[in-house]
Amino acid sequence: MLRLATSLLFCTTVLLTTASQAGTLNVRLILSDSSPPYQQFAASFNKALAAGNADVIVTESQTISDSITDLIVTVGMKAAELAVNQTGAPVLAVMIPRMGYEELLAQVAPQSPARAISAIYLDQPWNRQLDFLHAALPNRHRIGLLHSPNTHIDVAHLRRDIADRGGSLVAQPVRSTERLHSILENVLDGSDVLLAIPDGMIYSSSNIRNILLTSYRRGIPLIGLSLSYVNAGALCAIFSTPEQLAEQAGSTAILFSRTRQLPGSQYPAAFTIAANQQVARSLGIELPSPEAIRSQMDRAKENGR
Repeated sequence: MLRLATSLLFCTTVLLTTASQAGTLNVRLILSDSSPPYQQFAASFNKALAAGNADVIVTESQTISDSITDLIVTVGMKAAELAVNQTGAPVLAVMIPRMGYEELLAQVAPQSPARAISAIYLDQPWNRQLDFLHAALPNRHRIGLLHSPNTHIDVAHLRRDIADRGGSLVAQPVRSTERLHSILENVLDGSDVLLAIPDGMIYSSSNIRNILLTSYRRGIPLIGLSLSYVNAGALCAIFSTPEQLAEQAGSTAILFSRTRQLPGSQYPAAFTIAANQQVARSLGIELPSPEAIRSQMDRAKENGR
């Protein structure tokens, strides 16, 4: 009887210790800078973890310390590169484009093939973007696309996906910003909508205004990447807010606290739609409301699109 009681006590102690270890997570949140989107992410991420047993330390990218860390969550490309190059802890990189994540893996793999690195992308999956385009602009089938060599887009695959939906892709590479304007004009000649993608060489702060003005003068709506694009003159955009990405990152961190394993890289689970009805009226476009666009996208998903 004493032996049984001792055995039960030992098992209970092991279970409690394991549960305590699984529930406690030392997270270091590293921001690329202190701009509002990153601060919004930090506040929402802390809130998402508040219900769990997690210690969260918020630092900016210039100050990585040697304190014990179970998981590093980085926000933005700069922070992700810093964490991957300067630490050995598991890294969850958030608010980075898929191409940026793949470049990080390519850098790390030769030195540490088993390194635990995952991501929650900033960009939307192609199927979601195409569903969005069809719901917002059902009568515009010629999709213009500018891309630099850094994005490594599978143009042939994307072309087939668009063709399956009854559209066509007008894509041209931009290898230098000096030729951006002439290539943009060529793409607009064969397009009735221009789709922006996360490409820092093309859609930089110094280029976006000229791209918006050129497409607007040609009567070709630009589909943007964020609310700031819509406010600047893009017709509409589908994107995930810092708060939405932070909630997803928080859920991933809590899962990590239980399993000590990172899931595979993920696209954003939640998304937001924004529309600029003033631009729509100026271009003579009957643009559905964001709610109507989302409903149409849901129906397309239900129908197996």
